[in-house]
Amino acid sequence: MAGVNVGYPKAMRNDSRLTDRRFIYALILFGIIGFVFVLRLAKFQILDRELYAVLASDQHDMQYKIQPSRGRILIRDQQDGKDYPLASNRDAWNIYAVPRNMKDPVMVAHELAPILGIPDVDLVTKLTNKPDDPFESLAKDVPTETLKTLQDKNFEGVGFTQLTARLYPEKGMGGQEVGVVTADTQGILVGRYGIESSYQDVLAGHSGTLEAEKDARGRRLIFANTLLHEAVDGSDVVLTLDRSIQYQACDRIRQGVENYDADSGTIIIMDPQTGAILAMCSWPDFEPSNLKDVKDVSVFNNPAVFTPYEPGSVFKAITMAAGIDNNKVGPRTTYDDKGVEEIDDFKIKNSDLKAHGTTTMTQVLELSLNTGAIFVERLLGKPTFRSYVSHFGFGKKTGVELKPESAGDISPLDNKGDVFAATASFGQGITATPIQLISAYGALANRGRQMRPYLVDEVRHPDGKVDKTTPQMIAQPVGSRAAQLITGMLVSVVDNGHSKLAGVPGYYIAGKTGTAQVAKQHGVGYEAGRIIATFIGYAPANDPKFVMLVKFDNPRKVAWAETCAAPVFGDLAKYMFQYFNLKPEREVKTSP
Repeated sequence: MAGVNVGYPKAMRNDSRLTDRRFIYALILFGIIGFVFVLRLAKFQILDRELYAVLASDQHDMQYKIQPSRGRILIRDQQDGKDYPLASNRDAWNIYAVPRNMKDPVMVAHELAPILGIPDVDLVTKLTNKPDDPFESLAKDVPTETLKTLQDKNFEGVGFTQLTARLYPEKGMGGQEVGVVTADTQGILVGRYGIESSYQDVLAGHSGTLEAEKDARGRRLIFANTLLHEAVDGSDVVLTLDRSIQYQACDRIRQGVENYDADSGTIIIMDPQTGAILAMCSWPDFEPSNLKDVKDVSVFNNPAVFTPYEPGSVFKAITMAAGIDNNKVGPRTTYDDKGVEEIDDFKIKNSDLKAHGTTTMTQVLELSLNTGAIFVERLLGKPTFRSYVSHFGFGKKTGVELKPESAGDISPLDNKGDVFAATASFGQGITATPIQLISAYGALANRGRQMRPYLVDEVRHPDGKVDKTTPQMIAQPVGSRAAQLITGMLVSVVDNGHSKLAGVPGYYIAGKTGTAQVAKQHGVGYEAGRIIATFIGYAPANDPKFVMLVKFDNPRKVAWAETCAAPVFGDLAKYMFQYFNLKPEREVKTSP
């Protein structure tokens, strides 16, 4: 009908508007929910990606250990200034089988045995003995190359899990110093022996943890609160060992033990001004990467710090330095050498079985006379002599970063008889470790100042912080004057005495030999025909850059230290002069 306005009732119009508003509100609400969901999803996928990757990695535990990466053990090469890893990490794999998932376990065993290096019969037994077994460990610490072969073969019912194992890339560089690691029951690497053990807490880092809420059935609630404590990786440990010097020392001690048919041998080289160990190596040793070749577990103990012995005549320099420092003798002081001393019903003779008459203290060291060392000890008196021995650090651990360390034994000096101090004056009846001896000679080389020997130069933490070792003076057993005078006397020993083979033409070297008897393990007295040969010296004598100990146990092809320990010292000292670019100090004499 024209002109007539037909409209909706008022109530209907109000309902329509209300519906529109509700729709808009609902749209806004769903939009907000969707936006929050997107934000939450973005958080899961981006911000919490690492967290939920961890959650997804294991569907069984509510609390996980997040394993840190173990720190490296590094060695520095002075020539190129670079660090090289003695110990680092590598990927490895554990191989397992699920026999109940195998249609033909015997066939799998035959094909799998040569790849894993397992006897065929043993593997067949493993896979067939329990046909319903859901898990059977087959091999541990399998290299990646072997894993790739297994993956290519795609064996039925064979699986693998990844783990972190230790890598020791430098061969023949002192396993006893580095140490080894073994996995505990949870697969965590734990250091055994050497720096791996001494710095276990530093190298290992700290495991992280992850905690998630569970529902009534024990299922993880993905959208519930989750607490992640991230792991802290282990720190790198940088040794004071010099890579080139360490290689030379290890190579020479191996050759020396073989050449002289010795039971074992040890070389230590130290910077006397700081106490930093530049080289430390013994033979026999072990390769940390090849422990299956170890036949005797005693090889894990480092004889440089663990095995005390009667040092013999190298100790005469300590006795003489004490006498000089106490103003009892000087280089030209004389005594009447009768070749024998009778003390407490014991007769003590010179090693050459000779009487030399009027003899200077310098000649006592050159000829290595036992009676001369006893003469100095008597002038000092037993209490004073014992005090000097203790101040040089004997009878106490040095604190070097290797365990276990022995303190040696100077307790015989507390016995009542005079004979104990008399024999100790020339290195018998008391025991010392190689690290104690080189530390004591380091004091003579460093004007009487004795530095703590140390093997760790610095620790580098994952946050960039570096803890640098500060050299530490631990004692001054003798004064500067005594140290200078004994140094001159020891130079004369190398030039004119029993230590000529330790010399290097053009250089002043201070040093002393020691050929010690070996005490019987059971009963009193000494083993017939067995000796321990030692040479300790330092150079250049006026400003020493190194002090070195060379020791051979029971060298069967020689009878004296001067024909085994001394020439090895001289050979390695020549290398040290060249390595440090030290120019000759005096004219080199040439034969006409």
